[in-house]
Amino acid sequence: MTPTARRTRRTLQVTGAGVAALLALSACSSSDDSSSTKSDSSASASASDKLSGTVTVFAAASLKESFTALGKEFEKAHPGTKVTFSFGGSDSLAASITGGAPADVFASASPKTMKIVTDAGDASGTPATFVRNQLEIATLPGNPDKIASLKDLTKPSLKVVLCDKEVPCGAAAQKALDAGKLKLTPVSYEQDVKSALTKVELKEADAAVVYKTDVHAAGDKVEGVEFPESADAINEYPIVQLKDTKNADAAKAFIALVRSAEGQKVLTEAGFLKP
Repeated sequence: MTPTARRTRRTLQVTGAGVAALLALSACSSSDDSSSTKSDSSASASASDKLSGTVTVFAAASLKESFTALGKEFEKAHPGTKVTFSFGGSDSLAASITGGAPADVFASASPKTMKIVTDAGDASGTPATFVRNQLEIATLPGNPDKIASLKDLTKPSLKVVLCDKEVPCGAAAQKALDAGKLKLTPVSYEQDVKSALTKVELKEADAAVVYKTDVHAAGDKVEGVEFPESADAINEYPIVQLKDTKNADAAKAFIALVRSAEGQKVLTEAGFLKP
């Protein structure tokens, strides 16, 4: 397979037109659409004039750039609100939530880690898949090791980093390796996808198996190599309001934004796949 190495763009920001549309979306409801996404949006919009306070969002590390951008737009659309984030490995975040950490919204990188929260009875309602994500190999700029496939990562001369197997990106990487009947011993297992990517950015590793969105967000610091086995390991990302939220209206509104047309635009431009 010929490597698809490409220089990625910086994290995209919502355009002026997008902001205007987003503000309009947040301020009014759409009564002629019966989809669950629109229903959620309408419900939150009806309370938009009274939203205030802080919304605490626990989200998978791979959502950092996109959710940070959406958080800023949410605050613009709802003066008096503040969105705070805790990004990390989905398994660690789920453990924190079930352990009593205060949060309003949980966005996980896999249904398996979301199930930890729902099984504990800490979710309010049913989680909804809002995006999907696919793996990609991150290499040093210029791909000096000429990595062209997942199999190439098994070369003993290469220093390769993977996410921990308990983290969604690590579980997906193992699934892809299994699909290719490959065995790989990394130089380290990292606790979240950003940590794995950082190893390559700092030239402490030759390559890492991460998400396409992370390669995208890294800009010129890395290059991406696609591989066919990744199609067998696409992760679904569910989001849910948490039962013990202290700001239910704002939590619902933030989830509605994520699932709205403008929210989806930010996410897909960052490299996420539609649900």
